[in-house]
Amino acid sequence: MTTESRQIARAAGTVMIALAFSMLIGLFRKVLVANAFGTNLEIESFAAANRVSETLFALVAGGALASAFIPTYTTLLSKDDQRGAWRLASAVGNLLVIVLSVLGIIATIFAPQIVRYLLAPGFSVDPYKEALTISLLRLMLPSAVIFGLSGLVMGILNSHQKFLIPALAPAMYSLGMIFGLVFLVPSLGIYGLAWGVIIGASFHLILQIPSLVRLGGKYYATLGLKYPPVFEVARLMGPRLLGVAVVQINFWINVWLASYMVEGSVNGLIFAFALMLMPQTIIAQSIAIAAMPTFSAQVAKGRLDDMRTSLADSLRGVLLLSIPAALGMILLRRELVVLVYQRGEFTDYSTQLVAWALLWYGAGLVGHSVVEIMSRAFYAMHDTKTPVFVGIAAMSLNIVFSLVFSALFSRIGWLPLGGLALANSLATGLEMVALLILMRRRLDGLHGRQILRACMQACFASLVMMITLWGWLQLSSDLPGWLVAIAGILIGGIVYLVTSYIIGVPELHGLIRGLVRRLKH
Repeated sequence: MTTESRQIARAAGTVMIALAFSMLIGLFRKVLVANAFGTNLEIESFAAANRVSETLFALVAGGALASAFIPTYTTLLSKDDQRGAWRLASAVGNLLVIVLSVLGIIATIFAPQIVRYLLAPGFSVDPYKEALTISLLRLMLPSAVIFGLSGLVMGILNSHQKFLIPALAPAMYSLGMIFGLVFLVPSLGIYGLAWGVIIGASFHLILQIPSLVRLGGKYYATLGLKYPPVFEVARLMGPRLLGVAVVQINFWINVWLASYMVEGSVNGLIFAFALMLMPQTIIAQSIAIAAMPTFSAQVAKGRLDDMRTSLADSLRGVLLLSIPAALGMILLRRELVVLVYQRGEFTDYSTQLVAWALLWYGAGLVGHSVVEIMSRAFYAMHDTKTPVFVGIAAMSLNIVFSLVFSALFSRIGWLPLGGLALANSLATGLEMVALLILMRRRLDGLHGRQILRACMQACFASLVMMITLWGWLQLSSDLPGWLVAIAGILIGGIVYLVTSYIIGVPELHGLIRGLVRRLKH
């Protein structure tokens, strides 16, 4: 590995540990939510309502902002233009507050129409459920503005190679929701959880403020409407906004379709997707977050050969981690759902719904992980059009697949929400293949043999792991599901690592050598 690849690996390790901690706190939050509400109509209304503020955040300040802001901001830093960098950050922050506030006001006014005609038309058969969704939607909208500013601060810190605190910010969001669950839900019911979203978003931002202040930047009261870097961010955001919009439309369509299915289907999809995102976040997002500033700096300095090597190393790491995670999740799906969710109002029937959706979402974990890395690589090259157009094509197929597979699953007697999950996995897999082909052409190669070797090694070690886990499941059929899951994760991880070491996975051998050197010093 090159020096920069090792830098990415070290940063990714830091982010991975912090995100794992955040995910544990988030997991505890999900356990409390499932225990308090299960998959009943109140939590379905909450999940549907929260989709609107999540959409606003994703459109204006989520991945769209990061993909446009970090490359532009990093370019200014690489030119040692600190004043210009902080002027850009100030202008983007001011514009974020204005745009998100205006959109939030519009969504508040038209909340009944959004719920009835766009978000969850199936809820109209139950006036209470529909009214509750509208009320919760209006209450949680301010979180989009807070998250928008927090997302910008996260991008600034990452550009300065500060990764630990931003990676811990999601834990603060979960702590805010836990506060709502423990102290507000007993008296306010589901509205207490909605207030927890606002409190958690505030914690998410507040945690990062001291690190931002320590950078010594200056705030400028400007919108930067005549400042070229602001226009560059807007230029890069344009196609990305379209791509994020298509992804959000897919989520909305899934909620729309699931609202007509058996009760609990909406949350069955949401809970299963959240479980799939846990390893995806720890594995792919940690590497992507650590790699994007390095990719951006390499592009700014015209070092595309170095970027090719760094990207190939990142992809190898993602494959070596995501392949066993996907197969292990599929095999232990029911036990994982029992471990995470099944208590209180979360019944065996709820477990059946979530485990069924997780089976098909798990098949898409590798695709989601690789797409995360490939998209960041394109964004670092100031190209948001290519991944967006590929994503639009994939998500358009996702809509078609969702209609076809849900109908097919119903016809053969399977729960149709599984068809929605399968559609997402298949479309994401096709998106992954397209991005790899296009990037290979762009960089005149992608060290394909090394990537293929990592894939084959991961598949072989995962096969040994799966055989071992299957045996464990047969032997432990009388044990509690949560115990089977915990032991299965440990057994699977150990078997995979030992097998990988035996077959000579270079990343693992390099990691062990590095740990030995540190211990000696």
